[in-house]
Amino acid sequence: MLEAVRQRAKENEMPCAVAFDIARDLNVQPSEVGFALDYSEIRLVKCQLGLFGYKPQKSIVSPSSSVSQDLEKDIKVRLKNGRLPCKEAWALASERGLRKMEVSSACEALGIKISECQLGAF
Repeated sequence: MLEAVRQRAKENEMPCAVAFDIARDLNVQPSEVGFALDYSEIRLVKCQLGLFGYKPQKSIVSPSSSVSQDLEKDIKVRLKNGRLPCKEAWALASERGLRKMEVSSACEALGIKISECQLGAF
């Protein structure tokens, strides 16, 4: 896995999507790829939820102008200690046919933080 991580990194950085591709290709948990990135001192960038790794402002997620009651309910039932785990945000996006950043934007509008990055970044 270390070799795969090192080969796919560019300028000592790796986008979140590439890290997930490696996890899928090697049939391992994303957290294992995250550990390999950390071990190799490769910086994770371009979070698919828009939370970190973008230049120059780091985060590109902005609050939705409105959040439907159904989506708000779906988010709130998945909260863990008042936060939405990254994995749950991804699942919710998949189940509802939304882009991942639509879920994170809804969370921003609701004042809900996303936690437990699947790659271990936060």
